[in-house]
Amino acid sequence: MGRKLYYTRHGESLWNVENKICGQTDIPLTEHGHHQAEETGRMILERKIPIDEILCSPLSRASETARHISEITGIPVKIEPSLIEQNFGIWEKQTRDTEEFRMAVRTYFDSFGTGESMARLCHRLYTLLDKLKNDSSGKNYLLVAHNGVARAVKSYFCNDLTNEQYSAFSIKNCQILEFDFD
Repeated sequence: MGRKLYYTRHGESLWNVENKICGQTDIPLTEHGHHQAEETGRMILERKIPIDEILCSPLSRASETARHISEITGIPVKIEPSLIEQNFGIWEKQTRDTEEFRMAVRTYFDSFGTGESMARLCHRLYTLLDKLKNDSSGKNYLLVAHNGVARAVKSYFCNDLTNEQYSAFSIKNCQILEFDFD
């Protein structure tokens, strides 16, 4: 059996409900978000998903999600700074579904004023994923992070994504994706 990487997005946050771009702004989970995280932990146990370690973003919406999953499953959790969400610069706190933002996220070298380009985000995450792939421990990891990070992770495993597919890719709160390292 090959090594796996599992990925989940944090539980619902207030700005998810308000349809705002969170980025690196540290927005907490809603009560529903806490329940989603607990349910994800129970689902991992029920399905016997073979996860050895949880790595999570330092932002509270992800670290709280990881904490809930860890408490329910007993899987150890560690903060991984590389998993912090993309800094969307001038777009943070703005409404997500504007045409201007949809166009902006198709530009891979634009840092959105004071933010981080998608090219830099991918470099940061590909470095982490290469490290995990080459890890000789044989561990299966669960990454708990964000929607922007999910795009970069997806692109690492799916080399043929178009720019439009990359920018349109989204993962629901606490949805689990599975990838093969082999």
